[in-house]
Amino acid sequence: MTPAMLRQLWSLVENAQSTTILNQDDSSLVQWLLARLSEQCSLAAEDVELVSHYIRSRTPLIREIAAAQG
Repeated sequence: MTPAMLRQLWSLVENAQSTTILNQDDSSLVQWLLARLSEQCSLAAEDVELVSHYIRSRTPLIREIAAAQG
């Protein structure tokens, strides 16, 4: 996972509607973020797995950020 991908991911989290993040279960949230990230940059198969794991491990933080913004 490149630094650029990390920046894009966290930018997505910060710019997303808080309700979009908070109203999804963990699996749906991971898929939603992956889809948005894929729109911005090309993800190889190994990147998809790495990013999925990264998002799953940071789900509580992602939800905390969304709740603070809402």
